[in-house]
Amino acid sequence: MNRENKREKNRLRSMVTFFKPKIIVSEQYRSIRTNIQFNFNEQSKKSIVVTSSIPNEGKSTTVANLAISFSQQGKSVLIVDADLRKPVLHNIFKISELNGLTNYLAGFYSSIEDIIYGTGVDNLSIVPCGPIPSNPAELLGSQNMKNFMEEALQKFDIVLIDTSPVLAVTDAQIVSNLCGGALLVVRSGKTDKSQVKKAKELLEQTGATIIGAVLNKKKASKRQNYSYLN
Repeated sequence: MNRENKREKNRLRSMVTFFKPKIIVSEQYRSIRTNIQFNFNEQSKKSIVVTSSIPNEGKSTTVANLAISFSQQGKSVLIVDADLRKPVLHNIFKISELNGLTNYLAGFYSSIEDIIYGTGVDNLSIVPCGPIPSNPAELLGSQNMKNFMEEALQKFDIVLIDTSPVLAVTDAQIVSNLCGGALLVVRSGKTDKSQVKKAKELLEQTGATIIGAVLNKKKASKRQNYSYLN
């Protein structure tokens, strides 16, 4: 399999709720969506940070599929790639990464409208990372990031934010302070319990409201027709 075919296969897997909405994996994402909705009241900010303890746990795939699940309800949804160190969402949705969040945070734009792109999915928009900066934590902790969130919450029903892993850097802690909740992605068989516990503690230290965890790559039972939850 050449590199382009492998990339496309990974993309299809990362958007399973869009391309294969009837399989069990897609139903699992809809179940997560429902559980999230029960954690928010009508007055709460509909913004969620999605992160993980360590790299390669599937947080970006989780963001993409949750966003598609919400958009399928007819809600206007915005995905924000705030992983300013290793962004991947632009690859999943096949958009340019050259103009995005970091351009806005650096002061090049006065409105988020200039960095919002369509995804090809109804009701779903995305703000890619933009050029990778030398000072991610400082940009995410800036007044411009607060302004970004305020405008995003005015324009969209749901805002989902992908951030760097908690144990690697402070980015997720910084952004979680601006959001209504935090979702922690855990990869079955890879993430140590102590790592998950430490990530939870670090998020809570900054006042984050942890609304739950997603167990990723968990083997299904023999009665199910699909091998993994993701």
